[in-house]
Amino acid sequence: MFPRFRTPPSAIRASVLSVAALAALLAPLAPVAAAAADDDPVRWSVAPADAAGADGRRAVEHELAPGEHVDEYFAVRNLSEHEITFRITAADGFFTQTGRFDILADAAASSAAGTWITVPDAVTVPAGESVVVPFSMAVPERAEPGDYAAGVTASILSAGSGAGGASVGVESRVGFRVLTRVTGEITPAASLDALAGDYRLSWNPLRPGEAQVSFEVVNEGNTRLAAAGTVSVGGRSVAFPAPGQQAQELLPGDRREITVTVDEVWPWVLLSATVTLAPEVLTLSDTDATMAPISADVAIWAVPWPQLAILLGAGLVVWAILWRRSRSRRRISAMIDDALRRGREEGRNEMTDRVGAS
Repeated sequence: MFPRFRTPPSAIRASVLSVAALAALLAPLAPVAAAAADDDPVRWSVAPADAAGADGRRAVEHELAPGEHVDEYFAVRNLSEHEITFRITAADGFFTQTGRFDILADAAASSAAGTWITVPDAVTVPAGESVVVPFSMAVPERAEPGDYAAGVTASILSAGSGAGGASVGVESRVGFRVLTRVTGEITPAASLDALAGDYRLSWNPLRPGEAQVSFEVVNEGNTRLAAAGTVSVGGRSVAFPAPGQQAQELLPGDRREITVTVDEVWPWVLLSATVTLAPEVLTLSDTDATMAPISADVAIWAVPWPQLAILLGAGLVVWAILWRRSRSRRRISAMIDDALRRGREEGRNEMTDRVGAS
């Protein structure tokens, strides 16, 4: 990756009326442009390199033993039309909740891999040229085995206007990842937590609804993991990440919320959703560490109100039809009984008249 970071360094705060903080990421190896104080756009790029220049790597990755040291290079390319002095920074890296890589802002002190990297404070690059900058990494003797992330950036200060027209300063940073695996026992592990489900009805009773399942993937091991798996509800399964999407990457200790929507699910009052996590263990070398899939279930209420309304309406119609038929039969039966009664009465009256006449 070749991210761009923008944060307000404390040193800049003193030189401007106020400071705005920005954070963004760039596509790998793409140069970035920022407006300097004189509104003259500055474009530059930063990439891993060897002593001769950029070497095509997207990140610096090393597998080192505790106490081991390695020397590296990166190239800063100035695409603007005048000489620029860039500030160089190294800090601990992390992934945001959206899955993007970032490094700690200046106000937060690094405590891990960011402190293992030694870089110069600044580098001056003539217009249109590149400068190769050496840096080094030294793993402490007591470093625990596992994966560590950091980043190296080259930054400039730009000026602009904030709310109310106040002058603001923004530091625009461009950098790359530095991933280090400290050798030793590698123990990938993960768990599922905070499972929750929701069901969205389709108000068309002839159409199924969709179930939404949220959960957190917790990296409990000491290696990087890529979260992947499936969510199954109501006889349907959906894989995550979706086709075309990149798997969420988790560093050791990371916790990432993931939400998966499973459509075409019929409401059966209470649904059981199963999340199966089959994380990929990301490696820096030929290690073949793997993880067995893990699963967890969550119940989702899915009351079929539209279908129940249809059934209730149909039941009322049937009841009304039966009630009318029953009432009709009772009326006919009463009419027959009344006719028979009248016939019997007329018969008795006729017999009485005959007896009286004789």
